[in-house]
This record gives sequence, C-alpha cells and structure tokens, in this order.
Amino acid sequence: MITWAIARAGYDLHEFVAKVPRVGQWIKGEKKPTVKQLEIFSRKVHLPFGYLFLPYPPEEKLPIPFFRTNNPQPTNVSVNVYDTILLMQQRQDWLREYLKDNDFKPISFVGKFRNQANVAAIVSDIRNTLGLQENWASQCDTWTDALEKLTHKIEETGIISVFNGVVENNTSRPISVDECRGFVLVDDFAPFMFINNSDGKAAQMFTIVHELAHIWTGESAGFDFRKLRPADNPIEILCDKVAAEFLVPKNTFNEVWQRNPQIKYCSRFFKVSEIVIARRALDTGKISLQEFYNFYDEYINREFIKKENQAGGGDFYATTKKRLSMTFAAHVNNAVKAGKLLYRDAYRLTSLKGDTYQTFFTQHF
Repeated sequence: MITWAIARAGYDLHEFVAKVPRVGQWIKGEKKPTVKQLEIFSRKVHLPFGYLFLPYPPEEKLPIPFFRTNNPQPTNVSVNVYDTILLMQQRQDWLREYLKDNDFKPISFVGKFRNQANVAAIVSDIRNTLGLQENWASQCDTWTDALEKLTHKIEETGIISVFNGVVENNTSRPISVDECRGFVLVDDFAPFMFINNSDGKAAQMFTIVHELAHIWTGESAGFDFRKLRPADNPIEILCDKVAAEFLVPKNTFNEVWQRNPQIKYCSRFFKVSEIVIARRALDTGKISLQEFYNFYDEYINREFIKKENQAGGGDFYATTKKRLSMTFAAHVNNAVKAGKLLYRDAYRLTSLKGDTYQTFFTQHF
C-alpha cells in the first residue's frame, strides 16, 4: 500500500525514500510507523488516511474519458487531475439534487445534438442560446473583455464554469496545462466546465467553447489539447471544429485574411489568441502544418517569458470567485441561508472554512 501510494502521487520510489528514509524502513519491515507518521505520510501523498489500512490498492476509475492528442484511447491522469475531477463531481452531485428539490427544470440544450455531427447547426444553436451574434467578439475592446463576456453568458444559462490551476486552493498541487487544459461533466441539471487557469488567458477561450460543444453533444470528457490539436476521436474532432467555427467563422476569416493576411491582425479582429488564428489558418489551408508548429513553439516561448516577467500573487477572494463559479457560490449561499445546507457541508463544497468562508460571502460576493 505504501509503494502504491507513493507511485500514485507521482513520486519516484527511490527519490522519495532517499528524502524520507523511515519510509524505506517501513517497506522493508524494519520498523512500523506510528499513527502520527502515517497521517503525515498520507497528506504527503494526497491519500485519504483510511486507504492505508486496506489490504489491496482500490481500483480508482475516472468517471469520464480523458483524451490525449495523438492518442485515440482514453488514458489515466495524475492524482492532482483525478482529485479535481472527483471534487467537481461532488459539487455537481450536490447541486443537481439541490436544483431538483427546488423545482428547477432540466436544461434543454444539454445533449441536444447527441449523435449528430452538424457543425454549423451546433454553432448556430450555441450562439442563439448565449444570445451572441456571429462576430460578437470583434465588438469587444480586448480579448480579456471577450472572455469575460463569454463566461458571463455561459453562467447565465446554468452552466457552472470553474477556472483553477491547482487542486482546490492548494498552490503546492498545480495542474499542468500539458496534462489537462480542461474537462467537462455533462449533466441535465448542473453541467460543470473546468478550465485550467494556468493556461494563457486567450487560449482559454478555445477550451471553453470546446467544452460547450461537449455539453451540446452530451459527452463528458477531459483533454490536454497538445499544440491546440484534438485527440483522434470523433467527438473530440467534432468539438474542435465547433470551437473553431464559433470563435473564428470560416467565411468572415477568409474575408479578413484576404484583406490582411497577418496572424496578429486577425487575432485583434476576432479577439482570440494568435495561436487560435494560426490553428484556423492551418484548418483552412492558409499555412502548412510545419508552419503552424513553428509558430506554436515561438508563441508558447513568447508567452512563457511574458508570464515569468509578471508579478506573482493576486487577490485571494477575486481568485476564489473564478475557482468556485459565482453561480455555484450563489446556490450554496442560498441553501445555507434557507437552512437547507449546514455550514460544515458548505465549507466542504466550497473548499473554504470558517472566517475565510464568512469573509468571502459577506464582503466579496
């Protein structure tokens, strides 16, 4: 159980034992751990304490398929992504029952295009549902404004949109963008979207619309989107096409590109990242695959340097709004005030405790 727990947490066994020699003694049977030592160990490997007393490692199965670019089959994920998916599922389970108990109706567009592959029809229905025109983003001043507007429109429909780059509020447990750009848990009452907030802000736009397409097609999934390309899976490819057409409509793109065939110019026009424009240029045959990869590598390097030069830190409560979703937070707050949810359970659902919870809901909500 100890060696399994170490491997599950993503550590190399020899390196772990070198740093914590007494664990090696436990494995060899030379010493027995105390309860206190096991508690410390369980926190170190992010494992519920009780698991250590099981006779065999439990089978931990992901509740959704997780796709990798260049891999058509669903794969396993790290413990940080696994725990985040389970956390979102717990919040979704509570919210679904709460909404049902309060006579909310199922959301009509969830799974509306199940087993259908009509990209234009899906894009049109998403736009109509969100109340957005075809070139809505071009009317925003910046891509940040466009992202905020899109997120607000999505939340208004009842979709919970969570932006986070760590497990709960634990900054020592980051979620790598290379492993997970996002995932979506489809549900008729409480669909949840998770967007990796460690990703570039402009690139998040593509992830969001890709996840919307999953909701409209009724298919839960997670993905890594390596080099902004989908896994070799029919649903992933369909959702990718929907995201591309929604953000950068082909006909308008052809007109704008003809007027000025520059990625930066088109990026400013459509209010999406340059990398999304490059992907669209690739899709429409305006640049080659090698040109796209060259641009992608240069862009990622440029964004990395920009991020490194930015000041760290930030407002915890402003971040919490994004990590929780204001719509989800509102439901929790209403349930507590109505006496339908204990504070203890509200703390668990929001990953906030005591004074932090009170401060958030009284001063920052």
